[in-house]
Amino acid sequence: MEKIPVSGEVGGAGGAYSYTALKRLDQLWSTICSTASQEPKKFVTRAPGSRNVSDLNDKSIDTFDVLVCGGTLGIFLAAALSLKGHRVAIVERNLLKGREQEWNISRKELLELVDVGILTKDDINQVTAAKFNPNRCGFQGKGEIWVEDILNLGVSPAKLIEIMKKRFISLGGVIFEGCSVSSICLYDDVAVLELAEEKILSSRLIIDAMGNFSPLVKQIRLGRKPDGVCLVVGACARGFTENVTSDIIYSSSSVKKVGDTKAHYFWEAFPAGSGQADRTTYMFTYVEPQPGCPKLEELLEDYWDLMPAYQGVSLDGLEILRVIYGIFPTYRDSPLPAAFNRILQFGDASGIQSPVSFGGFGSLTRHLGRLSTGIDEAINGNFLDSHSLSLLNPYMPNLSASWLFQRAMSAKKEDDVSEDFINELLYINFRCMQRLGDPVLRPFLQDVIQFGPLVKTLGLVMLTKPLIIPSIFRKVGVPVLLDWFGHFSMLGVYTFLSIFVDPLIRPWINSFPTKTKYEMRRHLEAWKYGAGLDYKQQ
Repeated sequence: MEKIPVSGEVGGAGGAYSYTALKRLDQLWSTICSTASQEPKKFVTRAPGSRNVSDLNDKSIDTFDVLVCGGTLGIFLAAALSLKGHRVAIVERNLLKGREQEWNISRKELLELVDVGILTKDDINQVTAAKFNPNRCGFQGKGEIWVEDILNLGVSPAKLIEIMKKRFISLGGVIFEGCSVSSICLYDDVAVLELAEEKILSSRLIIDAMGNFSPLVKQIRLGRKPDGVCLVVGACARGFTENVTSDIIYSSSSVKKVGDTKAHYFWEAFPAGSGQADRTTYMFTYVEPQPGCPKLEELLEDYWDLMPAYQGVSLDGLEILRVIYGIFPTYRDSPLPAAFNRILQFGDASGIQSPVSFGGFGSLTRHLGRLSTGIDEAINGNFLDSHSLSLLNPYMPNLSASWLFQRAMSAKKEDDVSEDFINELLYINFRCMQRLGDPVLRPFLQDVIQFGPLVKTLGLVMLTKPLIIPSIFRKVGVPVLLDWFGHFSMLGVYTFLSIFVDPLIRPWINSFPTKTKYEMRRHLEAWKYGAGLDYKQQ
C-alpha cells in the first residue's frame, strides 16, 4: 500500500486508498465496536423567534434557498433543485471531485438521472468507463446463476462529478470547497450555517448529504451504535487475462473464524475501465458491531490470501493500482425522518439505501426524481417544518423487510446452524427466483423488494426445501422474524394501497388545499416506493 500513489484520494466512501487512511478508519471502527452510546457533540441548536436574513448581512457571505452539505452525492440533488429555479450552494470539506474507482450500476438506473433532467444520454455514454456481461451469482459447492445487464456498467465518478459540477455552476449554483461545517443554528425563518473557516451562510433549507458518519446524524441518533455494518475491502489490479464477466455476489467458502469471532466472506468482481486487463475485486462481510469484530486490516490480510484462488491468478503477476476499503453502517429504523425544522437528510445520511448494499449511488438514482420534486414543493409552499420534511423520508416496508436478509447473511460466534447454512440459504433463494423468472430475480438483484415476487419466492422455498425453515428460526431468532413479519405485512398493505387506492385518490388531489395536496402526494409516493413499485422491468 505504501508503494501505491494516493494523489487521487477524495472525500466520500471508498475515496481514500492509503495505509494511513486505513488505520484511521480502523480506529473509528474500533471505537464504534467498543463503546456504548455516547452523547455526541451538539451540532444543531435552536434559537427562539425569527432572525431575518437582512440582520445577517454584516456576517453572511450569501443567502440561499438551499444549502447542501456534502458534495459527492449531494451535487445530484443540488443540480436537480437548481434546475427547478432555486438558488443552491454546496459546502464540501474537500475538493469536489469523484474518486478514480468506478461505481457499478445498471443503465436503467442511470437513465433516472436523464429523466430528472440533470444528465443527457450523451453524458451517460461519456462517463461509462466499462461494460460487461454476463453477471454471475454463485455459492460454493451449490451452483451458479447467470444474468444479463445487472450492475454491468462501470461509471467513472471522476468524469461524472466533473460533468455535474460544470452543469450545476452553469445553472447558477455556488460551491464552497475546502470548507467544513462547524454548527447550524435554526431560527423560525432561516437556518444559519457556520463554517470552521469563520464564514457564515444562511438558507431556507439545509440538506445533510455528509454520508454515513454525518455529525448531524450522530446527534439525531444520540450516538447509538449501528444495528449492522457491512465491512468492505478490495483492490483494483492489472494483469487479468479473462476479464469480460462480473460477479454480483459470489461465496467461495463457508463461515470462517476471524480473530475472536466468525465471518462469512462474499465477493464482487468487475472489469475496470482503466484497461482491458484491469479488474476490481471486493470482499465484504456483514457484522454486528461489538468488541472482537474483525478490523479492516485483518480483512485485507484475508483478502490477499483468498483473492488469488477466487480469481484464478497469482499475486506476483498482478500490478496493484488501488486498495479499496470502507465501513457502511445501517440502522433498522431507516430512512431517517427529519428531526429538525429546515433540515433534511439525503443519500447515505438518510439511510435510504438497502441494508444489504454498500453503495448509495444506485438508491440515489431511484429516489432523486421523487425527492427533488417533493423538496421543490416544500420550499415553494414553505412546508419546512420537521413533520412536513419527514414525509420525504417516510417509512418504507420494503427497506425494513430487507433487514432479515442482512441478519441471515451475518455470521455470529454463537450461531447454532451449520457453517454452510448461509451458502445453502442463499443458493436455494436465488435458484427459486431464477425458476420464477426475470420479474422476480431482476428487482431483487438491484435491491428492490416487492410483495408479489417475495411471496412467490418464499412459497417455492418452503415447497422445495422445507427443512431449511427451522434453521432460519435458529439463525435469526424468533423476535427478529416476528419483527420482519410485521414489515412483510405492511409491504402487502402498501402494495394494495398503491395499486388499488392510489388511482382513486390521485384524480382528486389538485382540488385539495395546498398543504393537503403536498401531504397526499408524499403519501402516494411512500406507498409506491415503499412497495418497490417504482421499479419497472427494462
